[in-house]
Amino acid sequence: MAGYHILMILSAVDFRFHIEEEKIIREFLFQEFPFRINLDNEIAHISNLRHDEWMPHFQKCIDDFHDDATEEERNSLLKFALYLAKADKVITNEENEYLQLLFNSFDVERE
Repeated sequence: MAGYHILMILSAVDFRFHIEEEKIIREFLFQEFPFRINLDNEIAHISNLRHDEWMPHFQKCIDDFHDDATEEERNSLLKFALYLAKADKVITNEENEYLQLLFNSFDVERE
């Protein structure tokens, strides 16, 4: 669920939710959860966060995901995060900040 929270917060930081972002999150869920899951509690938890709580929650989710995921799963999440940030054809400063935190937390070297 931590990966889902990461993507949902990343989709919200620009205060716009683009239909392409929803498709990317659905694809992530399809790949990571081949069985049906109830997201009501997760959506409620995320939507109840105040804006100033997004970054600490995002960091906690990164830590949780990193602790439980393989390198392959972390790389997959990074790809989804990049696709998500690019979905509306604009990467905002806020999205960039969150992406950088995610990449730095996963110790990914970028060219």
